[in-house]
Formats: sequence, structure tokens, C-alpha cells
Amino acid sequence: MTLMRATGLAKSFGGLRAIDGVDLAFEAGKVHSIIGPNGAGKTTLINMLSGIYAPDTGTITFDGEDITGRPVHRFAAAGIGRTFQNLQVFFNMTALENVMTGRHLREPVSLASALLRTRGLRDAETACRDKAHELLRRVGLAGADHVAADSMPYGALKRLEIARALAAEPRLLLLDEPAAGLNATEAREIDALIRKLADAGTTIVLVEHNMALVMEVSDHVFVLDRGRKLAEGTPAEVSSNPHVIEAYLGSEEPEAAHA
Repeated sequence: MTLMRATGLAKSFGGLRAIDGVDLAFEAGKVHSIIGPNGAGKTTLINMLSGIYAPDTGTITFDGEDITGRPVHRFAAAGIGRTFQNLQVFFNMTALENVMTGRHLREPVSLASALLRTRGLRDAETACRDKAHELLRRVGLAGADHVAADSMPYGALKRLEIARALAAEPRLLLLDEPAAGLNATEAREIDALIRKLADAGTTIVLVEHNMALVMEVSDHVFVLDRGRKLAEGTPAEVSSNPHVIEAYLGSEEPEAAHA
């Protein structure tokens, strides 16, 4: 089943055509990777798929429903989660509190119950805390509940951000460079976590420069170059595609500001 489909997506910034007529489809329960040389438009594309940017043209459907141009919180409510290349962690909170902030989307509380501190509110807070505890264990951070985020190592913070994204129970999870800055051991841990999430039914869309990780974990790979889809297929098909090889070897320029 196709969970998300993007058709004819385009986005410009001034005179720069960052994305130019891209078509993508993500199958439920699979790991899909978006790769490309520096400046290919990967971050612009994932920003559109998560609702941060509205496309200039084109459509995005999720579970058969057109969600093009909706505000970002509507994307989240529909079941689309997101992590960022640059950590978006609350450093003045504990690990548990960070994950709990992502859970409130699924456990709404009325103003009246918050003011009156009702039994329902207390039960909801307990359930939120229990779920956050379980998610920390799920991403390999068991025992870190009360650890301050600002004292956690970088690799743990990457997994913490994934746990917080999972707290909203996304059906599709967009991971932007989850292995960036990690050593080989930490990257393997992220690899195993991504595969575990997919095996449990979460559809993964991965934007990543770590080709070893991409080729190990992906079911399907999309290649962007200069804002257009250059190729797609299995990891083996993409890695042997001469156009893909040429695009990577021929790109030494730094990534554009909106890429």
C-alpha cells in the first residue's frame, strides 16, 4: 500500500529552483532513502513532505487524502513525524520530559481539566509518563529517564529525538541525517533502530549522507540531483547506476542554503 505520494512537487527560492517536478511514492512499512550530492534539494524536499514548506506546485497525499499546503501541525496530526539534522532537543529538560512533550498531541487535555487538576488529567499524565519511559527503552535509552539532556552524549541525543518523534505515534517518520556526526558504532545502532521501527510497521523516509547506512537499511532509494529525481530503485540498482555515480563524483560544491 502506498502511504504517501508526492506528484509534481516544485519549490523555488528567488531564482533558485530547489525542487523541480519531483514524483515520489512511499510504501507502508518500508524504509525509503532520499540521497543525492550536495545541493541536490534533499532538505527542501523533506521540508515539503513534513509541511514546513508548501510546494509552489504539485500535490502531497497521505493515506489517500490530499494534504498539500496544510499547516505543519496538521501533517503531524495526520500521522507524519519528523526529526532534524540539527538537534531540536530541549536541553533544560530531562530525557523523559523531552519525550513527553511529543506525546501531548495524542493525549489532549481540556483547559478546564488542567485548571481543576481532575482525575482524568492525572491519569493522562501518568499514561504520558509511562509511554515516554517505554519509548526511551525502545530506542536504547533505558535508565536515562531523569538524565538532563544537556549532559547526554551526542549519539544518545540523536536517539532521544527519535523517541520524541515516536511519541506522537507517526505512521510515517521522516529522519533527516540521523547518523550525522556519529561514530561507526553509533551509526550501526541507528541502523538497527531504523530496521526495528520498520519491522514494527512504521514507514521510514531517510535523508542520509552515510551510504553504508543507506545501502544496509533501505528497501528503496530515490536519488536527487539539482532538484530533480535522477534515479530510483533498490540499493543495488541505485549504487550501480552510472548516472548516480557520475552525479556523486562530479559534485564537490557545498550544499546550497535551501538544499
